[in-house]
Formats: sequence, C-alpha cells, structure tokens
Amino acid sequence: MDKPQLIASDVDGTLLDPRERVTDRTAAVIGRVLAQDIPFVLVSGRPPRWIPPVAEMAGLTGYAVCANGAVVYDIATQRVLSVLGLDPVTLSDATHALEKAVPGIRVATERAEVGPDLGELAFAVEPGYSNPWGDAENIVRPRAEVLGHPAIKLLVRHQGMTSAELALAATELLGDAVDVTFSTNRGLIEISAPGVTKAVGLADVAARVGAEQGRVVAFGDMPNDIEMLRWAGHGVAMANAHDEVIAAADEVTAPNSEDGVALVLDRWF
Repeated sequence: MDKPQLIASDVDGTLLDPRERVTDRTAAVIGRVLAQDIPFVLVSGRPPRWIPPVAEMAGLTGYAVCANGAVVYDIATQRVLSVLGLDPVTLSDATHALEKAVPGIRVATERAEVGPDLGELAFAVEPGYSNPWGDAENIVRPRAEVLGHPAIKLLVRHQGMTSAELALAATELLGDAVDVTFSTNRGLIEISAPGVTKAVGLADVAARVGAEQGRVVAFGDMPNDIEMLRWAGHGVAMANAHDEVIAAADEVTAPNSEDGVALVLDRWF
C-alpha cells in the first residue's frame, strides 16, 4: 500500500495496552501520523462519553466512530454528528424474543442524539443487569423505560453463557432484523440496527475526510471489528485477537501489550 490516507483503530484490546493506556511509543507514532495531516480515527464499541479520556491520551481531536458504527462523534466539540439507531418497537421485540429462547437475560440501552452528549441520560439498565466493566454508572429503570426510547445499542447480558454462545442464539433467532456482535466474551452481546457495523461508521468518516477505501488501514481484535477489517484496504488483527478476527485480517501484528499498532504504522510514519 502507498502511504495510507486514514488510520482507524479499535480502542480496547487494540490501541490501549492491558493497563488501558496509550503507551509512549504508540502516542509518538500517532503524533507523526497527525503531523502529516492523516486522520487517525477511533472506532469503538464504546459510547461517545467514553471516548474523551482515550482521545486525550492519544492526542486526538478529530472524529470517532462509537457504538459499533451507530454514531459518528466529533471529539473536539464533543458533539454527536450522526446516529443510526434502534426504535422502541425493535428493542422490545428483540428483547421479548430473546427472553423466550434464553431465559434469564437482562438488558440495557445506550442512547444518543445528534448534538451534545446526553451525559447521565445516555445509559439505562433494568434491575439485575450487571455490566462486565463495573456498575458505577448504571441508572436502573424498569424494563419498559429502558426499552421505551430510541437507542444506539441494545446490550443483552446472561451471566451463565459466553458472549459467543449468546450471539449465536441471538443471530439464529433474530436473523437480519438486527446486527449482533460482541466485544468481550463475558456473557454480553451488543445489538445494533440492521446493517450497522464499524465498517458503516468508518465509511462515513472516510467520506467526510476524502479518504479512499483502499488506502485505509484498520486495526482490531474482537468480532465487532471484523466488518471494519474486511472493508479497509488493509485490515490488521492484533496477535491477542479473537480467532475469527485473525482469519478476517490481511495481517497479524504484535499484541496490544507490545505496541502492535505502532509496529505497523512505523512503515509509513
């Protein structure tokens, strides 16, 4: 590939090291990318409000793709620019269908609107929902209220199953009515509007900055990164990636504990 026109990176397990930091080496290569006016885009399952701390560590002020492609976010202005969401009817239908097939699920929703981040109104969980990343921000609401507003993502948790098992059940049951993926194997799946993946959000950003698809380099480690790696001109999996991600990638780099992103970008920057 000639010098890339856009760099896209997943966050957790990819850009961040195991201690959830951007290392000095990785920050340095990001700085060299930006110095040549090449956009460096965060593409994450994280909601918009979880992006600023990572952006600050990495020295980024441009675009981020959030919620597995459902949201394009402007880091500098802290504003949501576009949303591809799920309506309350779809949220309710998917939840009720899954609960019949997989008793014991608990659900939460991520919400966003074009404009400033919604802050504390952006995440709602029903009683009994446990977040794999900790429950500090959980706002507990009745299920009807959790599902009663448009959302960018439906999170479904079952503590007695792996995420892969739960995703398989959801995909077989819901078909193409929604998009199902996961970014951890701790019994949590993430459901988006049909056809919404990280590739869709990244394509939006590439169009905004005038980058050609064939000159995009993308990095990832989990199944929610697969479509993005396939879409990019050069898709790179981390050595610590899920087997399906490695199979989908054009290249495998070192793990996130060994600056795998920087190792690849050193070729051009």
